[in-house]
Amino acid sequence: MSTIAELPLSVSIISFNEATNIGRTLDSIKPIASEIIVVDSHSTDNTREIAEKIGAKVFDEKWKGHIRQKNSAFEKCTQPWILSLDCDEVVSPELYAAIAKAVNEGAHPGYSINRRTFYLGKLLQYTWQPDWNLRLVRKDANPRWVGYDPHDRLQIEGRSGCLQGDLVHYSYTDLRDHMQRLVAYAEITANSYHKNGKRFHWYHLLINPQVAFIKKYMLKRAFLDGSQGFIVSMSSFIYVFLKYLFLWEIKRDPSGKGKFNR
Repeated sequence: MSTIAELPLSVSIISFNEATNIGRTLDSIKPIASEIIVVDSHSTDNTREIAEKIGAKVFDEKWKGHIRQKNSAFEKCTQPWILSLDCDEVVSPELYAAIAKAVNEGAHPGYSINRRTFYLGKLLQYTWQPDWNLRLVRKDANPRWVGYDPHDRLQIEGRSGCLQGDLVHYSYTDLRDHMQRLVAYAEITANSYHKNGKRFHWYHLLINPQVAFIKKYMLKRAFLDGSQGFIVSMSSFIYVFLKYLFLWEIKRDPSGKGKFNR
């Protein structure tokens, strides 16, 4: 285990009021990380203190959006390899071993990891599956976060591989938490669409939400996860409907009266 603890690996995390989650996340990866970088957005709870107690280097920065915030965290990483985690994600034992092997052997400049979600008391087997995300990257592969806030994605120079084992995602504390974040993310996405030139059309409201539900519930077989699968599929319908409704609202009033810095 001592050789694993010396891995040339930085863990990169952004946070805001994650005191209930961040300790669990950092504990799951600390034994193989030489460095943990946390960029915190002025949390009002004890997120920062928990992270520092576990050994993280914490930087307090004003919120700049998901993409810019994550890139800021990457810029502070000093190790040859970087693992990007969210505060509500936990590295499983199988993934733990796979990360160590990948860093030691270095067959690819980056690796995607499958994220499996724990939702309303159940680890989902079909819903949100597969959910492969590029998360483990070599620093010399020029990793950068790109895309639309809040749906960022990581890109590198070169072809990536895949790791065995799951990244367990403890997504939402309850339905209220899920719905509140869903509305917030829908408005943020609409704002990103607008800034990047995407325009509203009525078929977005009439067709896209139904397609999102069918894709999730039938094609992805979310129905096999029971009630949780149905709820998630309906949330996809609501999310898609809302993001285009917000885009329509921006079209009507581009000034936005200060909302989300439109």
